[in-house]
Amino acid sequence: MNGKEFIKAVDLVEKEKGIDREIIFEAMENALMAAYKRNTGIQNSKVIIDKKTGDIKVFSYLTVVADNKGEAEDEDDIDLDYEIALTDARKIDKSLNIGDTIDTEVTPKDFGRVATSTAKQVLIQKIREAERNSILNDLGDKQDEMLIGTVELEDTDNYYINLGRSNGILPKKECIPGEKIKMGSQIKVYVTKVDSNSKGLLILLSRKHYGFVKRLFELEIPEINDGSVLVYSVAREAGARSKVAVYSEKTNIDPIGACIGEKGTRIGNILNELSGEKIDIVKYDKEPAVFIENALAPAKDLKVLIMDPKKEEALVIADGDNFSLAIGKKGINAKLASRLTKYKIDIKTSEEAKELGINFRDE
Repeated sequence: MNGKEFIKAVDLVEKEKGIDREIIFEAMENALMAAYKRNTGIQNSKVIIDKKTGDIKVFSYLTVVADNKGEAEDEDDIDLDYEIALTDARKIDKSLNIGDTIDTEVTPKDFGRVATSTAKQVLIQKIREAERNSILNDLGDKQDEMLIGTVELEDTDNYYINLGRSNGILPKKECIPGEKIKMGSQIKVYVTKVDSNSKGLLILLSRKHYGFVKRLFELEIPEINDGSVLVYSVAREAGARSKVAVYSEKTNIDPIGACIGEKGTRIGNILNELSGEKIDIVKYDKEPAVFIENALAPAKDLKVLIMDPKKEEALVIADGDNFSLAIGKKGINAKLASRLTKYKIDIKTSEEAKELGINFRDE
């Protein structure tokens, strides 16, 4: 690659990749300067590229310093390898002042070979950086959002999802337990992390995250998307059950009915995406006791006592079948209700409460 070919390549990269040619020239000069210093050991050197012809020249330089440098106890003598006294410098050029440099061309005969190799490396590097930055501009704000991609590859631990301009990593541990993912299929994924580093762009995905359920509700339910129905919180045990607390500030809207849809079509679409995972749609209430009772569905006829509002602790009295329903299989129902309401929930029967000296009376 000669000078003219390099200029053409720079112009092409600027046009097609949108990389400022000044950035390429600066990177090229820095790379060549580092190579020259490494090969010769001469540190006071610089590389200059003619931006019209592409010609490359190497210069060593001396910095002009005061004649009396070194007279003070804390000052060093003039280093003749790097510096030149002002009086001597003005014998060469009367216009020189302290801080100016005197340049001498020292371009090696075989420097063109080094330049060709470096030019290719710099162009490739800048193209990669530009593409990574462009992709980051497109996907950098997609963290905590839902995307649709194509399942492209699989290894022992991960699926690799084609998102269009980049691939995301869906760890198998972040899939819904029991779901089957087919190669070549389109799949909805939740973005948990977008990170750009020297190795490239890292996009981590999940279908297990509770945010995945929240984004599904936003996607399938117009009233949530337009703000008529609001999602207060989501709690999830992927593959088993999710609880979604919703409410509306508009009295004429039933938030739970809006989520279920006519003949259950809306919630049905969500359930299909979740491979049959159960979903409880809970009505949020600003009164903690009411919200906790709602969150413990399908259990009914519960008595809720807020033991410590500051510590967010509550006691729930449940009897008969409602006790086991409130706790749920493997304690999942109680656990999800606690996450949903942000309250520590202790569930007791009436007899257990009495043994603890707690008498709960209805108001």
